[in-house]
Amino acid sequence: MDAAIIGIIGIVILILALFLLGMPVGFAMAIVGFIGFTYIISFKAALNMVGADIWVTFSKYGLTVIPLFIFMGYLAFHAGIAGRLYDATYKWIGHWRGGLAIATIAADELFAAICGSNTATAATMGAVAMPQMKKYKYSDSLSTGTVVTGGTLGTVMPPSIVLIIIGLQTEQSIIKLFLAGILPAVLLGLLFILTIFVLCRIYPEFGPAGPKTTFKEKLKSLIGVIEALVIFLFVIGGLYIGIFTPTEAGAVGVFLTLVITAVAGRLTWSGIVKSMRETLKISCFVFVLVTGAIIFGRFLAVTRLPFIIADFAAGLPVSPYIVLAFILTIYLIGGCFMDSLGFLVLTIPIFFPLGVALGFDPIWFSIIITMVTTMGAITPPVGVNIYVVKALVPDVPLETIFKSVSFFLVACLISIIILIIFPQIVLIIPQMAYR
Repeated sequence: MDAAIIGIIGIVILILALFLLGMPVGFAMAIVGFIGFTYIISFKAALNMVGADIWVTFSKYGLTVIPLFIFMGYLAFHAGIAGRLYDATYKWIGHWRGGLAIATIAADELFAAICGSNTATAATMGAVAMPQMKKYKYSDSLSTGTVVTGGTLGTVMPPSIVLIIIGLQTEQSIIKLFLAGILPAVLLGLLFILTIFVLCRIYPEFGPAGPKTTFKEKLKSLIGVIEALVIFLFVIGGLYIGIFTPTEAGAVGVFLTLVITAVAGRLTWSGIVKSMRETLKISCFVFVLVTGAIIFGRFLAVTRLPFIIADFAAGLPVSPYIVLAFILTIYLIGGCFMDSLGFLVLTIPIFFPLGVALGFDPIWFSIIITMVTTMGAITPPVGVNIYVVKALVPDVPLETIFKSVSFFLVACLISIIILIIFPQIVLIIPQMAYR
């Protein structure tokens, strides 16, 4: 049987295993990849491949970047940095119509800059912002939609765990991916804010204005912003000017977060232990995904299916952007039915070579598929951020949260279109850093 046909059969079996059996993505990829590799080459070769490739990947010093950035985010969470960010933005713009929702997005943007996880950002800001928005009679549609979608900023804004995984899978510079994600994350945040502004002009009852604060209170609240900015500027600034490698930046970020929060007396031993426990849990989940992706990727490589698809698509008499639209549609649909990160890891071996073959810049293409992945975290029926927020507000019907997300999905689509039309928004900072 032709190797490419075996590759297609493997993908079909993988999809059936995921959807019908509910098998975790990492394990499903590993099992299908191992069996497929065994069938095409041999059992002994498959064992050697698993041992050698997994050892090579996990013995790399740079892989420690994942638990370091996750740990930094959870330390910031348990030290209450997110709450102080929200308090600061609330005092500056909370008196506007829809101001509390806008403050939530602004705080999300700042917290995402030291967190790297969309679910952690959504859970943290939801716990802080939802009681305030309920207090000031905000519509459930606006409040839940704001928290659900604001959490996606943690997927794009460095230090994004998604960008780290893409960098590892495609052997790209994580530093360049981090720098490339800054402006798209800011753009997405601004479009979310514009969405809230427009909604509250059309439906004033969605977001009543909050109480005004004095200028003195506004200035005092900025102390909460300074903590996050110092951490972000040290970490990302050090990467930009070449002082740190990504792993060193993660270590510096953890140390700086510990020092700032411990000196201020805001981080307890209990918070440190919880941060370690949650970091271990999330890191293990990510490493299982990476392991499965390695094995499945090697199976696809021996079938040559990704390269056949890339050559076929590159030779089609249509614009590369038509093919790109098809790829992004697959990501959007796939994200509706399975974990968006898992789907991303599953499809990178197939679609990344295709994107490069079409002539797209690898960094730009990586950011574009990351942006689409953010939509998977908020699209029903599997959008993980939706269920995070549902757990915070059990009295709000799930249907209400689903509907609330639709307002912000338009902003996500517009941001992707803008980045396609103006690719320099993605590339300008990496180019400035490495020219």
